[in-house]
Amino acid sequence: MSAEGSTKAVMAALGANMGIAVSKFVAYAFTGSASMLAEGVHSVADSGNQVLLLIGGKQARKKADTEHPFGYGRERFVYAFIVSVVLFSVGGLFALYEGWHKVMHPEKVDKWYWAVGVLLFAIVMEGMSFRTAVRESNHLREGSSWLGFIRRATTPELPVVLLEDSGALVGLCFALFGVGMAVITGNGRWDGVGTLGIGALLVCIAVLLAVEMKSLLVGEGAGKHDVAAIRAAAVDGDTVTDVIHLRTMYLGPEELLVAMKIAVQHDDSAAEVAKAIDAAEARIRDAVPEARMIYLEPDVRRPGPLPAPTTG
Repeated sequence: MSAEGSTKAVMAALGANMGIAVSKFVAYAFTGSASMLAEGVHSVADSGNQVLLLIGGKQARKKADTEHPFGYGRERFVYAFIVSVVLFSVGGLFALYEGWHKVMHPEKVDKWYWAVGVLLFAIVMEGMSFRTAVRESNHLREGSSWLGFIRRATTPELPVVLLEDSGALVGLCFALFGVGMAVITGNGRWDGVGTLGIGALLVCIAVLLAVEMKSLLVGEGAGKHDVAAIRAAAVDGDTVTDVIHLRTMYLGPEELLVAMKIAVQHDDSAAEVAKAIDAAEARIRDAVPEARMIYLEPDVRRPGPLPAPTTG
């Protein structure tokens, strides 16, 4: 569900952005509007970003080998981080530069109806792409807030598309405001002001994306709910009596590494302990299907203070 939904959202965004980019550059050619140029570059950057996400998804499906024994799942995190860099540099910084240039050297917006028509068309197309991303994200959001979903999602494509599409919709409103005010007042500086707003918005989105992808690249653990489910599933009250300590880390969007030391009875045989470990692994996978790699170390609880509880 997650990978299929992510690909669907990315393809919808790619199709919308390619069509929108062409229409924006056509409008820029007729109007000379800086907002339209910034929005055109923004759509090109977004289209490139969606291609990067698709490449990352393909790379992540490569099988594990001796050089990468845990697989290539983090490729998706790497490419999503590259997306944030592209959005910051190609989209945000270019728009800020172009906006500042237009404020300092304002020019009249000609044939404004081209710009308004294209912007309204782009709003409709981006809205359709955004609706697809929202629908696919709702399968994974599980009642959490949108900000909470973006911060905790381990599938990078959906947060990226959500932020890009929402930013594009707000940016289009900035562009519509800038062009409209430039036409109404006859002052081309308003066009530059709208472009500056687009640039500032893209930079903020890029920084937010970079921070979230950095967390996954460094090695983010499972959420509190999944950690509690793993701890509860490991203990059977008979052979496995307790969890001494637990560590988790995402190796990819749908692949969780679980390393755990469990307490067993001191008089259990090796065969009984091995059987208990196999059963515990099965229970953990049933409770948290993302737990693909599980390593359990048996130990005997010794007298003394308990170690501090872990969260991931």
